Amino acid sequence: MQNKACRIGPVALANAAANIVNPPTLTGGVNPPALSTASYLLLTHIRLVNKTAGAVTATLYIGLTGGSAAGTEFAFNAYSIAAQSYVDWYGRLRLDTADFLTGLASASTSITFEAEGEIGVAG
Repeated sequence: MQNKACRIGPVALANAAANIVNPPTLTGGVNPPALSTASYLLLTHIRLVNKTAGAVTATLYIGLTGGSAAGTEFAFNAYSIAAQSYVDWYGRLRLDTADFLTGLASASTSITFEAEGEIGVAG
């Protein structure tokens, strides 16, 4: 089965860590692929947009649901994003159903998260 392109967001970041992305499971539904119970995401681009008139910091984490534990920082660790500006991340990040991409901003709803990548079925 071939991966399918996907877009995530836009989602506003709160000032406390919250879930942004978590791949879905495939329990139930009609005709899931044989022996498959989960999906995965391959993120290739993330953009954080500051829509305010002042600088705001943001951090993204990979870990438990709603988590922001030290040592789980993934990208933009307290990174200051200038007013009315954005920052991009490019790479290849796989997230399985047990992985949660979480994040927070120093000012609630000032930063918008957007991402592109692919969704596939784990076999």
